[in-house]
Amino acid sequence: MRRTRKWKVAAVQMTSTEDVERNVVRACKWIGRAAEEGARLVALPENAAYLRTEGEPAAFRTDVDGELVQRFAAEARRHRCWLLIGSIAERIPRSRRVYNTSVLLDPRGAVRGTYRKLHLFDIDIRGGAVLRESATVAPGDRPVTVETPLGRLGLSICYDLRFPELYRHLTLAGANVLFVPAAFTAYTGPHHWLPLLRARAIENQCWVVAPAQVGRHNSQRRSHGETAVIDPWGRVVAVKKRGEGIVAAEIDLGAVDRVRRGLPCLEHARRDLLPGRRRF
Repeated sequence: MRRTRKWKVAAVQMTSTEDVERNVVRACKWIGRAAEEGARLVALPENAAYLRTEGEPAAFRTDVDGELVQRFAAEARRHRCWLLIGSIAERIPRSRRVYNTSVLLDPRGAVRGTYRKLHLFDIDIRGGAVLRESATVAPGDRPVTVETPLGRLGLSICYDLRFPELYRHLTLAGANVLFVPAAFTAYTGPHHWLPLLRARAIENQCWVVAPAQVGRHNSQRRSHGETAVIDPWGRVVAVKKRGEGIVAAEIDLGAVDRVRRGLPCLEHARRDLLPGRRRF
């Protein structure tokens, strides 16, 4: 597959709620704005179309081939761009739980990849956040990379960011652009979000694109924001700290090659020591 060596990406920052129609309309507005600026790929944050109170079962569930994804597919066709739906609440037959699933659409609106979040956010921080994602979400069972004309894309979601072995696996599978759609908490985000994004970019010598939820979603839930694009050297090349909007940047796959040639740490890695290698 012939690759485009340089292309523009746009990551959307949103404040989603439990109002699906409102969220979709706002997401489509930002997709259109990004396309007007020349984005070849637009990435939405985690739970872009429906963000519920943490710990409550999803009142809105859908399927990868359902109406919600079809609405976004129409936007991909309309704007002739790749579109990453950061995540949807994917229905599981005969289960109260859902999958937290990223869906990658091509410019024809066809589904080119799906990824079900592997690591579930179960935490209890004294004086901070208490969340148990596993009560309402089932984990996926495999990492996912997708070969595209824009490069091989590695998919992940939010809490996955804290598990470097996943990103090393994606990189060894050929990924050169890593996506991290998120709804990072306002409690942990100021301290951990950007440092972790930069670490994943530096240690894997990949581009990292991280569209994020921001602000107050309801009386119980607030997200940090700071949608960002990080280059393979770990530089933050674009960031939006507050409010809704888009972050756009040029992805240069040549930068991946240059960094890896000059500092060939991936060649020096002891793959026999890779954590989780049996699982994946």
